[in-house]
Amino acid sequence: MNDVFKALADPTRRKILDLLKEQDLTAGEIADQFDMSKPSISNHLKILKSAGLVLDEKKGQFILYSLNSTILQDVIKWLLDKKS
Repeated sequence: MNDVFKALADPTRRKILDLLKEQDLTAGEIADQFDMSKPSISNHLKILKSAGLVLDEKKGQFILYSLNSTILQDVIKWLLDKKS
């Protein structure tokens, strides 16, 4: 769970998650939304993937990233349980 919160602490990674809420995207499509290098975006995606927040799937020569809603549901449940 600690990796999830570390990943969510960065505003760039939160914006990537917002983009993936709308639709699955390739790394290039994600990078087009930011004013930073593709390797930087790739590093953010690696952190999100490591935390289990995004999934990736090879589609031809591209990797398609999608939101892992299961882990987000677990985080929300954990937060709500802490309030009780």
